[in-house]
Amino acid sequence: MTMGSRARLVDIPRTVVTVVVGVVATIIAAVSVIVISRFSPTNPLVDKVARWWGQSWLTASRTTVATTGLENIDVNRSYMVVANHQSNMDVFATFVAMPIPIRFLAKAELFKIPLLAPAMRAIGIVEVDRNARRAIHEFVNTGTQQLIAAGRSVIIFPEGTRSPDGSLLPFKKGAFTMAVAAGLPILPVTISGSGEAWPAGSRIIRGGHIDIRVDPALETADMRLGDSGILLSQVRELMLDNRNQLGEPHGA
Repeated sequence: MTMGSRARLVDIPRTVVTVVVGVVATIIAAVSVIVISRFSPTNPLVDKVARWWGQSWLTASRTTVATTGLENIDVNRSYMVVANHQSNMDVFATFVAMPIPIRFLAKAELFKIPLLAPAMRAIGIVEVDRNARRAIHEFVNTGTQQLIAAGRSVIIFPEGTRSPDGSLLPFKKGAFTMAVAAGLPILPVTISGSGEAWPAGSRIIRGGHIDIRVDPALETADMRLGDSGILLSQVRELMLDNRNQLGEPHGA
């Protein structure tokens, strides 16, 4: 994967257009979900708005998404969706690609932004304050359980941050522990190309093509918490194999 620091000339106007369109779309989507959720919190229109929001960013940046393995998703089930993380584009792409209502964990700083904060709370985005340490685990678990009870799925990036060079970073165990504790199936999702579309740490949006591969879900109903590490290794190896087939950096 090439992550050159010098932007191509076309990337500058592309970035400006994407940010302008994205900000406008975010305002429209935020107001819409706040209003809809106030009258009907579980209205499926909320998820249609979320997909429209994600598609607006992708279209403005001229980024396309191709998804394989959708047959592995049962739209009547909730999942712990586990995906690798290369870019801010991952959020937009997964909202658009996944045929099930998904919700993210979002850092506490985002909940300080006017309008965005009440919109995220309205649709069930779970706030994560990394400084809260042990207290945050109970808060996240409670939020996750509420989403599952409402028929939502939770998507977590177990690397914990965007990979700066596209390689697969070490996984944290939290997503797997929560899935086992809740008896929730793990749905492995491998993302490729998003790091080129919008490199981590860069203000330049390049656009391009993103591939998303969904593998069969891994059941956790008969597992114990001590099996979380085995599950983590299994999912990480699966993603490494997928990324190797797609020509992505391997990772340690």
